[in-house]
Amino acid sequence: MSSEDTVIRISDVSKRYELYEKPRDRLKQFVLPRLRQLAGLKPRRYFQEFWALRDVSFEVKRGESVGIIGRNGSGKSTLLQIITGTLSPTSGSVYTRGRIAALLELGSGFNPDFSGRENVYLNGALLGFSSEEIDEKFDSIAAFADIGDHLDQPVKTYSSGMLVRLAFAVQVQAEPDILIIDEALAVGDALFQKRCFQRIDQLVSRGTSLLFVSHDQESVRTLTKRAVLLNRGNVVQWGASSDVVLEYRRLLHEEEAAYFGAVAKGLSAKAQEQSLMSVPPVHPAPDSGRLSEVSSSAEDPVPMPERLSFGDGGIRIVRVETLDGDLCPCSAFYPGDKLKIRIVCQSAMESKNLNVAVRLRNKEGVKVYSWGTLNQDMEIRAHHLSDKVFWAESVGINGELEVIFECDCNLGVNLYEVQAAVSYEATPDYMSQRMLHWMDEAAFFQVLMRKDEYFFGGVVDLKMKAEWNIE
Repeated sequence: MSSEDTVIRISDVSKRYELYEKPRDRLKQFVLPRLRQLAGLKPRRYFQEFWALRDVSFEVKRGESVGIIGRNGSGKSTLLQIITGTLSPTSGSVYTRGRIAALLELGSGFNPDFSGRENVYLNGALLGFSSEEIDEKFDSIAAFADIGDHLDQPVKTYSSGMLVRLAFAVQVQAEPDILIIDEALAVGDALFQKRCFQRIDQLVSRGTSLLFVSHDQESVRTLTKRAVLLNRGNVVQWGASSDVVLEYRRLLHEEEAAYFGAVAKGLSAKAQEQSLMSVPPVHPAPDSGRLSEVSSSAEDPVPMPERLSFGDGGIRIVRVETLDGDLCPCSAFYPGDKLKIRIVCQSAMESKNLNVAVRLRNKEGVKVYSWGTLNQDMEIRAHHLSDKVFWAESVGINGELEVIFECDCNLGVNLYEVQAAVSYEATPDYMSQRMLHWMDEAAFFQVLMRKDEYFFGGVVDLKMKAEWNIE
C-alpha cells in the first residue's frame, strides 16, 4: 500500500499530566515560576510529572484492523482520545484521514435528558449528516439497536446495555472511514456482540479501518490483523496480533510473578506454608538450565523457540507430538480418527499439585478447545470416583513427566496449532495458578475430509442424525 492509503499516522506522541499534591500548588505553579524568572532565580516546579504516553508511533492503513492492548493505566484510552481529537498531545503529531466514529466512554456524546430518537439526530449531526440523511438511516439504526419503545424514552433511563446498543447502531450506520471501539461492547449480551462483530467485518471489508481496544485476548487475535502493546505509556511491541497477544500474556505473567514473589517475601515461613499463593521450593538439578535456555533436542518434532514460551521455570516442556490411535507420530487426521497428543516434561524441582494442559487453535486464530489434567481431576472429585487424581501425584528432581491426551477427532477441515502448558495449582480448582512453562506452536496437525465417505461443514462435527415423516 502507498502512503495515500494511510488513514492514521501516530508520530512520537507523548502526553504529560501535572499532578498537584494540594490545590494551592496549582496557583503557585501559575504565578511563582514567572516571578522567580523575572527576579533572575531558577524556577521551581510545584507538581509531579506523569507521562501517560511516551513516544508512541505506528500507522494504520485503509481497511486495516488494529488492536490496542495493555493493562489498565497503560495509556490506551489516552491514545484513543488523542486520535479522536478530544485530547491534545504534549508532543508529537497525529494525522487522521476521513470520518471517525468512536465508541469510547459509555454514553459519551448522548444528552441524558433527550430521548433515544433525539440523540440519534444529535449524534448524526455531530458526524456531519443532515436531517434528511439521518431520516434515511433512522429505520436501520432503530432496527440494529433493537430497544423497542425505549427509543422515545430519556436516555438517562437506559441500562448500560441499551446505551451501547444505540451508540453502536448510530456509529456503524454512518459507515465511517475509521471506527474506534474501546471496550464498549463488553456490556452487550452475546447475541448483540455477535451482530456487532458481523457488522464490523462488513465495514472492514468495505474499507473501514478499525481500532479495537479490549482485554479479551481472543477477540483481539481473531478480529484484528496487527496490534500494539502498551505498558506504562510505552510501546512494548507492534506487529502481528498473535505475536503481540503472546507478548501481552508474557508481560502479565511476569508482573503476576513479581507480585506473588513480593507477597511471599513478606510472609513468615509458617504463613508461607499455609498460604494458597505459595509455590513449592525449586531445587535445581546440577545440570538443569533456566527456562530461557530450553532448546530442542534431535528428538523434538518441532523447534521450540524462546520467543514462543514463558513461565517461572522449574518444570519445562521438552516434547509435544501428535499421535494416531497406535501411538505412531501423525500430522493428518480424518473425522472419527483417534487423536492423541503426548506432552513430555522434565523437572528440575520436587513438586506436586501440577496441571498439564493443551489448547487447540485453528489457523484463523480461534481457540477451538482447551483442557487439562486438572479438568479431569475436578470431575473425579465432583463425582467421588475412585480414579487416580493427577494433581496429587509427585515429581522429583530430574524426573520426567509424560501425559497423553486422547480424543476422537471431530474437528472440521483446517490446520490446527497445539499449545501446551504445565502449571502449579495451589488449589485443585484453577483458582490459584502459577504458570511454570507455556508453549505456543508446540505442534501442528491437519484435519482432512474424505468427501465421498463422510462429510460435514463447519468447525466441529456435532454428529447430527435426521428423522422424518412424509405423508
